[in-house]
Amino acid sequence: MSDTVLRLEGLEKSYNKGLPGEVNVLRGADLTLQAGEVVALVAPSGAGKSTLLHIAGLLDQPDRGTVEIAGQNFTGKSDRRRTIARRQDVGFVYQFHHLLPEFNALENIVLPQLANGKTHAQAEGRARDLLGRVGVENRASHRPAALSGGEQQRVAFCRALANQPRLLLADEPTGNLDPGTSDQVFGALMQLVKETGLSALIATHNLDLAARMDRQMRLDNGLIVPA
Repeated sequence: MSDTVLRLEGLEKSYNKGLPGEVNVLRGADLTLQAGEVVALVAPSGAGKSTLLHIAGLLDQPDRGTVEIAGQNFTGKSDRRRTIARRQDVGFVYQFHHLLPEFNALENIVLPQLANGKTHAQAEGRARDLLGRVGVENRASHRPAALSGGEQQRVAFCRALANQPRLLLADEPTGNLDPGTSDQVFGALMQLVKETGLSALIATHNLDLAARMDRQMRLDNGLIVPA
């Protein structure tokens, strides 16, 4: 069995295709992630890293190229197949936590597990375990508005990993936090990723955080090259 969790090959993506304002965001991007590997994708705002992550996570389709997750090629697959794969194999973390405001921290982590077929007892046990790993188990009953920015993002990490995905995709996961909190929250994320053994592609413009990952890649003129 292959140890490759994510393989992107020849990805091309343009917006306003065929129009005077056409923008070529990806021009043949290639990337491979192995099991347990944490890779930084370094790029300034507007370079196309969000587009790349959305394609890698099956939220968007490339104009051309191949996306494989855990050995499965999703080129041309139906929306239903892609949705199932996202739910089971991919976790997402964004710059803003996107927690559901009407539910508390525990419930935000329980809900995606229920949608994936877990019993409430199983989902709650998993949620409490994850909250404990990132040090916010005592905030389980608090709604997002009652949590600090760092606590909100830790809960978002837990939610992304609730269904035990093979792949974590994170888009500037600490970009909305002050430097001190960012360092603490990123440390919690790295610990969680290493403990669970999944692969992660983390987009950031913070070179200090990138240096703490296994490998650093750069998105340059639509291609992925070593940083």
